[in-house]
Parts: sequence; C-alpha cells; structure tokens
Amino acid sequence: MKEIEEFLRENKPVVKDNPTFLLDAQRRMEAVEGIKAEVDRQHSRGRVALIIALVAGLAAGILVTALTYLYPIDAQTVGDGLLQSVRLFLQSYRQYLVYPVALLAVILSLLLSKWRKAAF
Repeated sequence: MKEIEEFLRENKPVVKDNPTFLLDAQRRMEAVEGIKAEVDRQHSRGRVALIIALVAGLAAGILVTALTYLYPIDAQTVGDGLLQSVRLFLQSYRQYLVYPVALLAVILSLLLSKWRKAAF
C-alpha cells in the first residue's frame, strides 16, 4: 500500500490548461451516473420478481394445504398413476404441510424486512 502511495506522490499527473477538460469530465460523470441508475433499477426489478415468486409460492402452498384438508380423497376412486401417488402423499402427510408453509412465510417476512431497511 505504501508503494502505491509513494508512486502516486512521485508521479502526479499534470493537467494541461484545457477548457474542455471539465466539460468532458462532467459528461463522463453523467454517463457513469446513468449506468449506476440502470444497475440500481435492475436490482430493484430483481427484488420485486423474487418477492412476487415467494408470495406466489406461499399462496400455492396455502391453497394446496387447504384443498387437502377440505377435500380428502378416497384412494380407490382415483385410480393408478402419478396423480394418485401425489394425492396419497398429500393425504397421508397433510398435517406436516403446515411447517413448510410457515417456514416460507417466516423467510418471506425476513427478506422483506431486510430489503426495507436497505431501501431506507
């Protein structure tokens, strides 16, 4: 670190008396600010998309849990296949579906509170 400071002290750049230098530097700074604003906008869009996906997943989990509780399925009437195995699984373990839904709700609330603090 000291080597870099020494190098910079010894080799100070000499600025020529050029009236367009300040205008050129200001134009470049405006371009940098525009890029920074676009990056911030993209981060914001990504956060919104993530929140929407989390909310949609949470809502789907709640809906599936509610349907499992409200409409129990008789395994004999369903028939064979993947749908039957999914329904049997949901029927057998419906009391445990509350835990992942609660976990997702807690994660969502933690993420939202963290992002709100970062935004302010």
